[in-house]
Amino acid sequence: MKRIKIPYCLLGILLSLICVESAPQAYRRDPGHPTWHHGAFHDVKDSVRSDLRQMLHSRAEVPFQVPLEVNVVLIGFNGDGGYRYSVDSQKLDEFLRVGFPTHRPSCLETGQHLDIEHHVVFNAFPIGQAELIALEKAVKAAMAPAGSAREADFGREVPLFEVEATAVESEFEKLYSYLFDVENAGFPAEEMDRPRPTAIFVVNFDKTRIDPRNKELDLDSLMYEKIPPLSEEDMKKQEGDYIYRYRYNGGGASQIWLGSGRFVVLDLSAGPCTYGKIETEEGSVNPKTLPRLQNVVFPRPGESNEQSTRDTFVGKLAAVVATTVEHVIAPDVRYETVDMTTRLLVPIIVLQNHNRYNIMDKGHNYSIDVEAIEAEVKKMVHQGQEVVIVGGSHALHRHEKLSIAVSKAMRSHSLQETKKDGRFHVHTKTYLDGAILKEEMERSADVLAAGLLEVSDPDLSSKFFLRQDWMEDSDGTDESILKHKPLWASYGSRNQKDRKKSSEKKKQGNVYRTYGTRVVPVFVLSLADVDQHLMMEDDSLVWTSNDVVIVLQHKSEKIPLSYVSELERRHAVPSQAQRHILAGLASVVGGLSAPYEKASHVHERHVVNWLLAAGCHPFGPFSNTSQISQLLRDVALRNIVYARVHSALHRIRLTSEAVQAFAAEHLKTPLGEPVKGKKNKSSTELWVEKFYKKKTNLPEPFPHELVERLEKYLDSLEEQLVDLSSMLYDHRLQDAHLNSSEIFQSSIFTQQYVQHVLTSEREKMKCCSIQYKFPTHSSQNYIYAGILLAGFFVYFAVIFFASPAR
Repeated sequence: MKRIKIPYCLLGILLSLICVESAPQAYRRDPGHPTWHHGAFHDVKDSVRSDLRQMLHSRAEVPFQVPLEVNVVLIGFNGDGGYRYSVDSQKLDEFLRVGFPTHRPSCLETGQHLDIEHHVVFNAFPIGQAELIALEKAVKAAMAPAGSAREADFGREVPLFEVEATAVESEFEKLYSYLFDVENAGFPAEEMDRPRPTAIFVVNFDKTRIDPRNKELDLDSLMYEKIPPLSEEDMKKQEGDYIYRYRYNGGGASQIWLGSGRFVVLDLSAGPCTYGKIETEEGSVNPKTLPRLQNVVFPRPGESNEQSTRDTFVGKLAAVVATTVEHVIAPDVRYETVDMTTRLLVPIIVLQNHNRYNIMDKGHNYSIDVEAIEAEVKKMVHQGQEVVIVGGSHALHRHEKLSIAVSKAMRSHSLQETKKDGRFHVHTKTYLDGAILKEEMERSADVLAAGLLEVSDPDLSSKFFLRQDWMEDSDGTDESILKHKPLWASYGSRNQKDRKKSSEKKKQGNVYRTYGTRVVPVFVLSLADVDQHLMMEDDSLVWTSNDVVIVLQHKSEKIPLSYVSELERRHAVPSQAQRHILAGLASVVGGLSAPYEKASHVHERHVVNWLLAAGCHPFGPFSNTSQISQLLRDVALRNIVYARVHSALHRIRLTSEAVQAFAAEHLKTPLGEPVKGKKNKSSTELWVEKFYKKKTNLPEPFPHELVERLEKYLDSLEEQLVDLSSMLYDHRLQDAHLNSSEIFQSSIFTQQYVQHVLTSEREKMKCCSIQYKFPTHSSQNYIYAGILLAGFFVYFAVIFFASPAR
């Protein structure tokens, strides 16, 4: 019996393994599964190079082109989702390419465009049925009853379900890994420089399949089976007589949210949702903000035909994708700070007017987790920059000047709000003005505030962290920032013989790196016995500038805000400062702007759009997490590169204008007009042809070496910028960081070199005066005159003897 029992056991195990293998599975890389193509830079490389040459050599106001790839993943739009609706991905791709080809971010601090322009490359493609069913299964399992809600169009009360986005986020991560061949575990830091795509998941679930009240339907059986078509009666029931919404970590209700990875989820079958600022139309989200398939399949009487309705749907969907790119994938820069230091010091200073509790103590609901903040900040800086975060508490009554500063920063204003009785009620609201508080802190004699604010000035980087002395005796260039020998290292070689004769031997100074520390202080005001609704301006608990973060904290109950999500007001919890500290550091260190803010050059101010206010970020009243998504971390790393490139191009333009101004001052015709030449030649070539090819003993306006080396420098810079554009497209952010550092540093040295040369030559030109005289006649001139006279004689002779009268 024992001999027979063992084979039966083995047979049972084999049958179970076969059953497991034959079970339907999603995210299986079968032949023909959707593949991701990453190679658009070769198509735009020539355009990037052409724009760079035009910008560098002709001083044209052309921005630096950086290709940006955005993948639009269509889920449930292949005849297998809600309403069995299909979208032509190629048509959507073409619509996006034509309607939104470029995007140029701005700086919210200055309101000016950056010298960076994204050439947006869209890839729109659908996914398979198995992946759709797997996502529907995860969302259905995560639905939790939340009462009832009223439909927007018909006003019926229907059941309401809420989905915790963090519970289904892992399923979208699986889809991301499946589509782009990225492992869930991620990569170590040294392997992060590889293409990391950005995705927008546009979802269209079948609400009747994911109805949590329907327990009989087995979604696993629909993995690879053909989904039957819908009858006209079934089409009318596709809304399922219920509503579901997403909440990310308990934040505001929404149907579009930013994930912790590199993707945004847009669920068109969820909602509709309503949220925004009370009694303010700007940026508010309503049931008509996002397109709904119900309005496409069942258009209202009097609307256009079916084809026009479909085109309108594609247009609205493309507009949402463009808004996502502008606010999340390539948003505006909050502060344009060029940081060349090797260390970042963030002192978290808690100023409290009580001794009832200390938010630096661990284990409480109001405690600050310094380690978690440090971990998030390290992800927003490049490799090689050390991050040091220290914290400490100080009694405010021991710092008299700071107590006075806090008192002076208290302000109040009147508000008119409507109550339940429908009438306006006027009341006074007290708030803390961050700008005044910073100014008073800077003026105070307290080293705790004024001292830190003084050393946190971003301009210190260019003043003290780089040192250059042109007349310093130095041997070697071992400590030079640049690995190679600078283009101007041999400046003055034309006067080398004179220097040998000179008794004083002077050498050109070198450029040295001084390892500086950037200081970003965080002041947390932990106050007691204050107004229970005390906040900072704009209904916020944090205020930032380009060098400081100020956070307000007090142990009051929830403060009602002037923002509403559905039928409920949003509230702020003033006792918890962790999220607000991280939001401030993200803006100051990473230059991140809130996903709902954008600079408008038409309105000449900031405008808001609350569509993408929910998700994995610490900004705004609709967020409730103290983490920053990988998508925004990439934006922070790119912002550092963009700030350097923008500053470098600005310096190059100033340098070119300085040379042009010097040439216009000393190179003029006898009538006082600037020298003109052929249009197809640059100013540098004209200067060389008109003046430097002549043999003269008079002092030249500026040396040949300056013009030649500037041209050589601009040619090398053009190659560096083309490489930088390719690195940013391929997500090689560390290489781009090193490349941009070299570009920025070389622009500083080139500007200093040109200023040094022009100042030296301007001193030499002081002893000279411009004189005009007729050119001396040479023997060649007489030969040309004789040839001309002989030609006239032959011409008249022929005319005379050819006359008919003769």
